[in-house]
Amino acid sequence: MSDNLKTIRELADEFKVSKQAVRKRLTDEFRANYVETVDKNGVATLVVTVTGYMLLKQHFSSGNDSEKVGGNVGGNTGNVDATSDSKQTTDNSYVFKILEQQLAVKDKQIENKDSQISQMQNLLDQQQRLALQDKKLLEEYKSEIKKLKSLNIPKQGSEKDVSIPKENSAENRVKEPQNKKWWHFGRRM
Repeated sequence: MSDNLKTIRELADEFKVSKQAVRKRLTDEFRANYVETVDKNGVATLVVTVTGYMLLKQHFSSGNDSEKVGGNVGGNTGNVDATSDSKQTTDNSYVFKILEQQLAVKDKQIENKDSQISQMQNLLDQQQRLALQDKKLLEEYKSEIKKLKSLNIPKQGSEKDVSIPKENSAENRVKEPQNKKWWHFGRRM
């Protein structure tokens, strides 16, 4: 694997702990943020990113350093402090690099969101313009329909009287059949 991505076995060997101890630290949240799956020769392998590596290193080194300090009570502790200071400066530089990378990613995400917002604003403006055009067209159509209806209405006079038959005329009464109900068949009057 590369230096940036380490497997659980590599981490366990480096921190001098068991693989189970490393797996115990890989919570669901940690896996979601700092663990990737890489296919190597058809086998899916879990690898930890640089940021996750730094967090694990901090966790395991703080636990191991306290044990070393406890074991070196009678020995020379000055050398341990000198090496921890140099490790701390390199750790800080790693942290700064990681933070700079994260800031760069966040800046790209913000730029992406800004472009999405401007596109959404343009689409909203376009939708509003189309809605106004539709409203104007509807008003024009309504006025045209009213004009056409006013042209088609016949004058109240001779045409109306001719086209509408009289309801009380004898022809209409003869044409209407009488309703026969089925229950009247058995009755005699």
